[in-house]
Amino acid sequence: MEPQVIKMYAAREQIYPREAKGRYATWRWVCVWLTQLAFYGLPWLTWNGRQALLFDLTTRKFYIFGVVLWPQDFIYLAALLIICAYLLFLVTAIAGRVWCGFSCPQTVYTEIFLWVERHIEGTRSARMALDKQGPSARKAFKKTAKHLAWGAIALWTGFTFVGYFTPIKELAREVTTLNFGPWEWFWVLFYSLATYGNAGWLREQVCKYMCPYARFQSAMFDQDTLIITYDAKRGEPRGAMSKKAGNNDKLGDCIDCTLCVQVCPTGIDIRNGLQYECIGCAACVDACNSVMDKVDRPRGLVRYSTDHAMENNFSSKQIRQRAMRPRVLIYTSILALIIIAVCTSLALRTPLKMDVIRDRGSMGREVEDGMIENVYRLQIMNTSEQTQHFKISASGLPGLTLLTREEVTLQPTETLGWPIRLRVPHGVGEKGSNKIAIELHSLDDPSLHVRESAVFIVPR
Repeated sequence: MEPQVIKMYAAREQIYPREAKGRYATWRWVCVWLTQLAFYGLPWLTWNGRQALLFDLTTRKFYIFGVVLWPQDFIYLAALLIICAYLLFLVTAIAGRVWCGFSCPQTVYTEIFLWVERHIEGTRSARMALDKQGPSARKAFKKTAKHLAWGAIALWTGFTFVGYFTPIKELAREVTTLNFGPWEWFWVLFYSLATYGNAGWLREQVCKYMCPYARFQSAMFDQDTLIITYDAKRGEPRGAMSKKAGNNDKLGDCIDCTLCVQVCPTGIDIRNGLQYECIGCAACVDACNSVMDKVDRPRGLVRYSTDHAMENNFSSKQIRQRAMRPRVLIYTSILALIIIAVCTSLALRTPLKMDVIRDRGSMGREVEDGMIENVYRLQIMNTSEQTQHFKISASGLPGLTLLTREEVTLQPTETLGWPIRLRVPHGVGEKGSNKIAIELHSLDDPSLHVRESAVFIVPR
């Protein structure tokens, strides 16, 4: 026997997706509009005189509408990522890769770039014919126009992305002079190149080879997960319709028009069964339904369904009933608990933080009149967006006195290092460490205060 060569990577074959029209194509464009209006529009919204959504890495402040988060609030970012993960698990368990097919950035930008390509180069057959042509002025013009349009979209996308980390209005002013900083230049160009390359050139390669989700999605699937399915019982044996009624009786409803393959953005044939390359975009469903309408056959030869439904001919109501299964209920419960916990924590979060840091250069010293003095540094953070006036006080030892100014003012979202000196009379307290408390009270809002423990050192 001759040795068989198994290729671990197949050379890419150019895919020319045909435009699909129908209910799911409309929903896909609704998702494109919603996601891009949010992405491009959110950085331009203002809130309390500043950018509504801004992750300011320079000042280490993260503005999310009315909430200001600091590096100490990293737990909220972790919680947000966990919420997104469980939400993805929940959606996948119920409806498969619907996220990939309708809202994934790769799908969204590929759809936008394909729209540009169709309007410049023409339909699927026109694009295929153009690529087969030799060099010509017409071909060069169309290709140049397409890539310039792609580049403009990619640059605007990269600019908007950086606008989430640098105030976008300042960034817009810098565009006129090209006075970007080195990191701004890097990220604008990097994200633009990534958008241009992924949506314009790589396309389905990202979904098939680069995206890890395609590889582990099967772990979240079961026989009651909605997937794109081909009804083989109804469709086979497939074949072109004949004018002879007798021949048509022997064939299934599939007329083997291959439109389901032509509209597929990853180039697969859904009639071969579920494949990991399928992103659940339902373009094949729209294409097949339009053909069934033309040949006077019922819709749904290719449709969203489940393995159990296909085997047992479940109705839509039975499919919905079986959706509420243990896996889905567990994901929903965990997701609800995390969301409730995060919302409760944010609602009860005090917009005031204080850290007490001892002066390590002086553990405790005796000063005039035999008084014992300790020096501290208060790191105060006003996380609210209002100017606050605070009063500092200390307690825990008899005669404990604050020598420095006890009132301090912080501007909105300001961090301030404030040194203080505390003294007690000679003979007060035990030798060594003594527990005390330092408190900060707002003079503007009586309910706003914070109390931190500290140690007062009495020399031995």
